[in-house]
Amino acid sequence: MTQIVNPLFQKISENVRQWKLKNYNSSDFPAIAEILKFASLDDGSLRYLRSAQFMALETYWYIRLVENTPHIFELYKKYYPDNQELSAILGIPQKAKKAEKIILDKGLNGLLHEVRTNQKLVRELKLEALYETLNLDYPSYILALAMGAGKTILIGSIIATELALALEYPNGNFIRNALVFAPGKTIIESLKQLSEIPFEKILPPRLYKPFSANLKITFTRDGEKDIPISKGSHFNLIVTNTEKIRIQKPTSRRKSYLQLKLKEKEEEAEAVANRRLQTIASLPHLGVFSDEAHHTYGEEMEKDLKKVRQTVDYLHQGTNLICVVNTTGTPYYKRQPLKDVVVWYGLSQGIKDNILKEVSGNIFSYDFSDEKTRDFVREVIENFFTEYKDHTLPDGTPAKIALYFPQEEDLVKIRPTVETALGKMGLSPTIVLKNTSKSIQAEIDAFNRLNHKDSQHRVILLVNKGTEGWDCPSLFSCALIRKLKTSNNFVLQAATRCLRQIPGNNKKARIYLSEDNRAILEKQISETYGETLALLNNSFKDYSTARLYVRKINISPVEIIREIRKIIAKQKAKGDLEFSMPKNLKKEDLIRKVLKIEEFGIKTKLVETEEERIAALEEIIDIYSAATELSSNYRIEPGYMLEALKKIYPDKELPKYHLIDLSVQIEKQFFVYEEKKEYIRKTLALIRPEGFVKEGDKYVTEIRFLTESAKGGLLTNFEDYRRQDRGDLSFHYTPYDFDSSPEQDFFRQILLSINEEEKNIEGFYFTGAITDPEKTDFYVEYKKPDGTWHRYSPDFLIRRKDGKCYIVEIKSERDKDSAIDGEKGVKAEAVKDLLKYNPDKIKYEMIFVRDSVPANKLNDIKAFIKEK
Repeated sequence: MTQIVNPLFQKISENVRQWKLKNYNSSDFPAIAEILKFASLDDGSLRYLRSAQFMALETYWYIRLVENTPHIFELYKKYYPDNQELSAILGIPQKAKKAEKIILDKGLNGLLHEVRTNQKLVRELKLEALYETLNLDYPSYILALAMGAGKTILIGSIIATELALALEYPNGNFIRNALVFAPGKTIIESLKQLSEIPFEKILPPRLYKPFSANLKITFTRDGEKDIPISKGSHFNLIVTNTEKIRIQKPTSRRKSYLQLKLKEKEEEAEAVANRRLQTIASLPHLGVFSDEAHHTYGEEMEKDLKKVRQTVDYLHQGTNLICVVNTTGTPYYKRQPLKDVVVWYGLSQGIKDNILKEVSGNIFSYDFSDEKTRDFVREVIENFFTEYKDHTLPDGTPAKIALYFPQEEDLVKIRPTVETALGKMGLSPTIVLKNTSKSIQAEIDAFNRLNHKDSQHRVILLVNKGTEGWDCPSLFSCALIRKLKTSNNFVLQAATRCLRQIPGNNKKARIYLSEDNRAILEKQISETYGETLALLNNSFKDYSTARLYVRKINISPVEIIREIRKIIAKQKAKGDLEFSMPKNLKKEDLIRKVLKIEEFGIKTKLVETEEERIAALEEIIDIYSAATELSSNYRIEPGYMLEALKKIYPDKELPKYHLIDLSVQIEKQFFVYEEKKEYIRKTLALIRPEGFVKEGDKYVTEIRFLTESAKGGLLTNFEDYRRQDRGDLSFHYTPYDFDSSPEQDFFRQILLSINEEEKNIEGFYFTGAITDPEKTDFYVEYKKPDGTWHRYSPDFLIRRKDGKCYIVEIKSERDKDSAIDGEKGVKAEAVKDLLKYNPDKIKYEMIFVRDSVPANKLNDIKAFIKEK
């Protein structure tokens, strides 16, 4: 059984609490207590920092001074002296055979050495995050704070306290130079707020004065070949993006007759990067800070991390690197929790602490087609200004809304709709501001001034801007226009950018989404603050992997007869086309759903609380456009169509939605439809070898499963089951990957019965695990109540030598009602619909069980097995 142990950051937080009760005791550096106590006023409230920032600052200094800045793995060994606990907290799959064997032969330390050096083993055991941690040669920590908690201010606070203590204690091992880097120009713009931090509210007066007199802040600039600082100097704060300093060899995209100059140009560009690095490497007592570190740790880790790590490794070799501090709101890599996390502060905690605006019950999801995007935008503008038109922050700054577009052309098409909607509400279109990669300098400057209460702009139109690092407390609403595909949690970042809170505000934020973006947001909330948070909070799940081998390639397919319906259109003899005015038609309305965030166990979900229908705009078109469209659809001469339309639309205009009814009228007059049923014979292959990876003469794939689940037990007892299969009638692949103990119990009982009657049986197969259509044809398509189509793979197939088959599904007794009336019932009906054309060949049964399968529920199946 997997051990459940508290994550490292929880154990550290308890020690930090005890340290605080002892007044931050540090006999060698008592000024740290002076700094941390200065953070609070006499009434106990914080002077400047937020609670999350101060908690992270306390934790940082506890690790630096009490724990003495250890390598992160040294912290793990100290806090988890028991090897089993240490193995569990590091995410090592305890029942993976390779891991078990190495631990048995070489101990846990031997396995960790293998993880450090054997990348093939790392990939097999899914330990990429642990691999990166173990291969650090310097102290490196992740401070994981939800977006909006103020990570940039936290970085500035750490740097200020480090430099102040370095001035107070010249012989102490404190940071005297700080490098802050981030992967991208958008973030580096936001980091300029470092220079605007009121450090006098972080440091006591006697420490602030020498700090402010010595601090030198430098931002790297495009075109500069070096960084304008003195080599070997102290008290520099350098802000750059990784591209300007990381070790790499740039490639030129220019192609011309000057190709001979290409190598020379590349070498020159590489030398520029190296010159900057050499300057930074000359700075003693260096600290490296990475803002929004998930760009190099998270989903882009494989691509970017090596380059960033090479740069930090270079600095580590060139100077005495004190430590590396990373901040992020998404501390995971492919759902593996990053092991360097020493502080965690999540989204829900930020809302509870009033660091973020409340949003529950104020997330609006709209169900509409692409053609109704303009209606969606109009509704968003009208709804926002109905609620927030007169609302301001305590300082008088009016509430703003940001609209995120996928592409520049989408923004250009929709902007007139935004301005028209504003005009109808008595608002000027001058309150609209665009910020994209094509923005002029005036637009960029206006965007950077949105925090000022005299800024006139209230509707912000964005493309690839306004996510990470955008500090705009007056932003009360975000709208995602059309589906925004993304990898790095863009939907989550964009949708929640309006949550940043400010003291004195009691108004909720509001988020507007299409249904497509709702699904993406729900997934990203679940991954970032649901499953991932659960992993960090006591649920370090022990996953194992296993290679699955196909044993039987040439299995007889299941032959079925399937009904195919075809609609055939026959054209009538053409007469005069006559239209009647469409009546009782309804426009396609927007459907608005109000959502709230709720937690269900370890999951975080968006739950619908109410639904409302919003009337859409009536789009008008001229009859010439209508005649052209209808003529094209039905291959009718346009002039003939135009004359028929003029008779009922004398004003030569019509609502666009009338085209649907007019199309029906054309079909009734000129076409007749006939439905034909055909019956085709189809074969369903249980195994499609081409869907597997071929290794020599074997076909292989990989499965991943929870070791603590029931299916893990079967994998370890696989050979016991094989011995029961005397006639080799089962295991068309190995191992079988069951979902539950009742499935195993059913398999065991039926396997025994079949071996008593093996002369009748061709095969007994577990079919519920392989569902990929590239690997099998044995599935049924069914339609959900929402109209979407899905695939369903039953659990078992028993095939007799006469070709007759018995399909079985094992279900929990508690699912009986939903299996009859709900989605599972739809699946069952889909199978039964298939069987009605194959009554003599296929039988199907859904068996409801508790912990095991009662023998009396197997009577029909056993009779099928014995039938001659």
